[in-house]
Amino acid sequence: MSIALSRPTRGFSNPFAVIGGAVSRFFTNLIEANSRVREVEFLNGCSDEELARMGLRRDQIVRHVFRDTMFL
Repeated sequence: MSIALSRPTRGFSNPFAVIGGAVSRFFTNLIEANSRVREVEFLNGCSDEELARMGLRRDQIVRHVFRDTMFL
């Protein structure tokens, strides 16, 4: 008697793939957040004149940096 191995049926996922995907998304989000924090810190270090040349005011920095994720 032989046992045939097949792909999981529709609706069932490989638990290792699910866990791996979650870990991957976590680290991707962490890296992106870290780079955004560095951008906020950089912009906060700019003078008001430098920010004006970039078309920003100091109170708009966080909104500008996170504009694609926070829908502010």
